[in-house]
Amino acid sequence: MDELNEQRQQRIKKLDHLRQAGVAPYGARFEVKDRAGLLIKLHGEKTKEVLEQEKIPCTIAGRVVALRRFGKAGFAVLQDGSDRLQVYLKKDLLSEQAYTVTEQLDLGDWIGVTGVLFRTKTNEFTVEVHQLTFLSKALRPLPEKWHGLTDVETRYRQRYVDLIANPEVHQIFATRSRIIAGIRAFLIERGFLEVETPMMHPIPGGAAAKPFVTHHNALGVDLYLRIAPELYLKRLIVGGFPRVFEINRNFRNEGISTIHNPEFTMLEFYVSYADYHDLIVLTEEMVSSLARQILGKTVIDYQGRQITLTPPWRRWSYHQSIIEVNKLDPAVLSDRTQALAAARRLNVPVDSDDSLFNIVNAIFEETVEPNLQQPTFITDYPIEISPLARRKDSDPSLTDRFELYIAGREIANAFSELNDPLDQRERFEGQAAQREAGDEEAHLVDEDFLRALEFGMPPTAGEGIGIDRLIMLFTDQASIRDVVLFPQLRPEK
Repeated sequence: MDELNEQRQQRIKKLDHLRQAGVAPYGARFEVKDRAGLLIKLHGEKTKEVLEQEKIPCTIAGRVVALRRFGKAGFAVLQDGSDRLQVYLKKDLLSEQAYTVTEQLDLGDWIGVTGVLFRTKTNEFTVEVHQLTFLSKALRPLPEKWHGLTDVETRYRQRYVDLIANPEVHQIFATRSRIIAGIRAFLIERGFLEVETPMMHPIPGGAAAKPFVTHHNALGVDLYLRIAPELYLKRLIVGGFPRVFEINRNFRNEGISTIHNPEFTMLEFYVSYADYHDLIVLTEEMVSSLARQILGKTVIDYQGRQITLTPPWRRWSYHQSIIEVNKLDPAVLSDRTQALAAARRLNVPVDSDDSLFNIVNAIFEETVEPNLQQPTFITDYPIEISPLARRKDSDPSLTDRFELYIAGREIANAFSELNDPLDQRERFEGQAAQREAGDEEAHLVDEDFLRALEFGMPPTAGEGIGIDRLIMLFTDQASIRDVVLFPQLRPEK
């Protein structure tokens, strides 16, 4: 019998002992009156004498994460999601049944206790337990070193164990929740309406990505899991909502990496009568104010590097960044032969039959992106890689678009929206031709969206921000899997 199975059998025997003693090993309701974190905050600095005088009652519940027995007494540490607090279990202070419970306790069990706060001989802030209720028996042991589960595969696959064993992981996801709440409050305060749009689309759109496909039996049609909510949010702008946002889940049938997960969280928002310059200012304000609110500062540490989030941030045009980083002749950007030669000289992986725009973009991704450590808005993207963005008035070959980069990765993508239905149809048809030529990520022609545009959409600016990547930045995590509670993994062997 292996060690895990042996421990499990021993715990099942203890479960039987509890039942024989009249204790329900999987209890019902328990009224929690206090939280460990708040008790520590309110009373944790009080002296032994003050606690003895005040005799502060408390009732808490939690998981047993440490256990020490000696004679007719013992100590346990309870973890309740807010903090950890020691409890003192003494036979003379408990009923006979309650003391029986203490004899059957294991690490991982859940109990509820009522007692008074005091300090031990070693000055440890503790609950002296007078009543004990057994709430749930854990049949599997906690990791051998419960304070340090380090196996990455186990941490991601068994996040419930990771959360038990590593308090700092709890903090990451508590911070995630605060960031999302902060974003929502920021936008609502500025007059945005939060909306919900479909997660199953008849036509995938709003981004260049390969979708997941499903089938709706009642309708008899294939549907696509949302790759972006953009086209639906812009329909709402057409309908007369001037400012809308959605914090949404997107799904893209693509590779997995430290910055890519097949399902991820995005913020998308749209502002009528604005352009992408307005969104640059709004983005700086949103991210820097979140940093002050969540972290208390705008100069943060990320993976050993200081990142300054204090506005204003650098603005750098797409083409100029490629030229300056690689010291190239501007002619390279308009001549395919020269661009191909430059890519090979720079060891950028490209195919000999790639288009000029794909070659230039590959040079950007391989040589410019990694250098964008401090917040930088890359602006003026070519129209060929911006099928939904408005053309620049000063140069119709470029678009009114920016991408925000921090720590060498894209955080946000925004542009002045294309609201000309005839131009949009032409671009959709160009994308459809690319799709027929084998590009699985190219857009399809969305006739209903074109119909919406023909009813008239006001000048609008829209933006998408990668929530997961923003949280990675704020919590100093190198992998997206560390900020997603249940990341996608290969099937367990």
